[in-house]
Amino acid sequence: MEVAIAEGLAPGMRRYAMYLPLYNGVEQLEIGVDASATFEPIAPRVKSTIVFYGTSIMHGACASRPGMAIPAILGRRLELPVVNLGFSGNGRMEPEVAVLLSELEPAAFVVDCVPNMNAEMITARAGTLVRLLREARPETPVLLVEDRAYTSTPFFPRRGAGHRANRRALRETYDQLRAEMPDHIFYLAGDDLMGSDGEGATDGSHPSDLGMMRYADAYEPALRAMLGKF
Repeated sequence: MEVAIAEGLAPGMRRYAMYLPLYNGVEQLEIGVDASATFEPIAPRVKSTIVFYGTSIMHGACASRPGMAIPAILGRRLELPVVNLGFSGNGRMEPEVAVLLSELEPAAFVVDCVPNMNAEMITARAGTLVRLLREARPETPVLLVEDRAYTSTPFFPRRGAGHRANRRALRETYDQLRAEMPDHIFYLAGDDLMGSDGEGATDGSHPSDLGMMRYADAYEPALRAMLGKF
């Protein structure tokens, strides 16, 4: 399939970023320009990446386009490369994944898996995951993130109880880890990840573009503090 992305552009040199599909694989991609135009690749960035490990929310459901996924927004704002390891229906802090993550050398790890977990799983796995990361990368900051609240939580008390249990389990693990290793471990609360007006989600759970922007707004100051980017 051949698609014209832009026609009649004003003259001038520009930098473009291309985001590949979030859910469809790409087997072949070619980019063509007018014969009178200049098209040059930009040298790869040498800055360290931020690794985002999470669920379908981190993956990008339900962004309207790939560039509106949370890591993509933050990559633009912070001017850093990002690695999106959001796994739809998964991302549950498995120790096997922690071992694989430990092979990477990022500027920071972000762990946002709680939406796909319960309190028992968090208590059993969160500490192990961070300890494995810390053993391999003792100076790399790790950000633990609470779950966002379902936008329908006010109408379903059981969901509210689940959020409170999950957050309590994560906070207790974080406090234990801070007692063991006080440096380079950070925490982000979930109350403001999608806002409090109920407008940030498509299905009560997955962010819309508005919700993705709100997530990024909550993440950005935490990441800047971790990375020393003020």
